[in-house]
Amino acid sequence: MILEALGSALLGVVLAWAANHRFSHRLPTRHLVFATGVAGALFGDFVTHTALGPGSFLPSLLGATVVGTASLSLLLRPAGRLRRRSAPA
Repeated sequence: MILEALGSALLGVVLAWAANHRFSHRLPTRHLVFATGVAGALFGDFVTHTALGPGSFLPSLLGATVVGTASLSLLLRPAGRLRRRSAPA
């Protein structure tokens, strides 16, 4: 259980680093990104571990990846202004 949590936290750090490296211009501060990645991965691991029970290491890491990625995606800001098309008169 503790190795599973440590693996999920490490996975959250890797996901946050990748998101920060790729989308640094669209994300808030680096500390918030890393905290969100780790917290999302740990929460995903907790939910998956609770649903599947003990002995499900790889599915728990998959759940941590999915929830961590979804949590990080909520931090993204739009790339530019949204352009409205004017309706034809």
